[in-house]
Amino acid sequence: MKLTAIAIDDEPSALEVVSRHASKVPFLELVATFTDAFDAIPFLRQNRVDLLFVDIKMPDISGIEFVQTLSRVPMVVFTTAYSEYAVQGFELDAIDYLLKPFSLVRFTKSCTKALEIKTLREGDSEKFIFVKTGYEEEKVLLDDIFYIESDGNYLIFTLKGRKLLSRQTMTDILQMLPEGAFIRVHRSYIIAISKIEKISRHQLWIADHEIPIGASYEESLTTIRERINAR
Repeated sequence: MKLTAIAIDDEPSALEVVSRHASKVPFLELVATFTDAFDAIPFLRQNRVDLLFVDIKMPDISGIEFVQTLSRVPMVVFTTAYSEYAVQGFELDAIDYLLKPFSLVRFTKSCTKALEIKTLREGDSEKFIFVKTGYEEEKVLLDDIFYIESDGNYLIFTLKGRKLLSRQTMTDILQMLPEGAFIRVHRSYIIAISKIEKISRHQLWIADHEIPIGASYEESLTTIRERINAR
């Protein structure tokens, strides 16, 4: 199994380091690098990427702000020379944080962690996830999930025949779900594509519930139609 990745950093020398390290990791394919984060947006819309290396402190938009704009978030590794940003990075559920200058060994450790996550997601045995409910974790079958709604500090899972309350984040849950089956369509909604009953330009319906499609998630509509047509 291989990982596809891109790197974003306003410093070309930093991208050279990532490229050099990536060339020595046999299961990693660095498919593109960008010195301008905005140039990466159309690439991410048109290509499936497993892993994103992104600098936090950039001139026009920070790496943290950039990740927050994405409707489909790949696994994220933040890179920066400033250790004080680490907490912010992990609050966005980044899988790792690389403090510059980082070694090949440390870089490979991040890549290995990403590969393990991808392997778990795409394994044939993965038919369920474990959702945090208070001090416990409850097993939830993927096929039972209709949609997930953010409500304040909680997530509400609408499942077959019941609802479930969790304190995990939307980004955390997205990383656990198989990308081809679930997608974020609004800052407050993740939906199961197979459960869609009806769809229009600005909303869709699942289990007779109207779900808005956020303005910043309009590309999700194209993705949904492509996946439905591919079935």
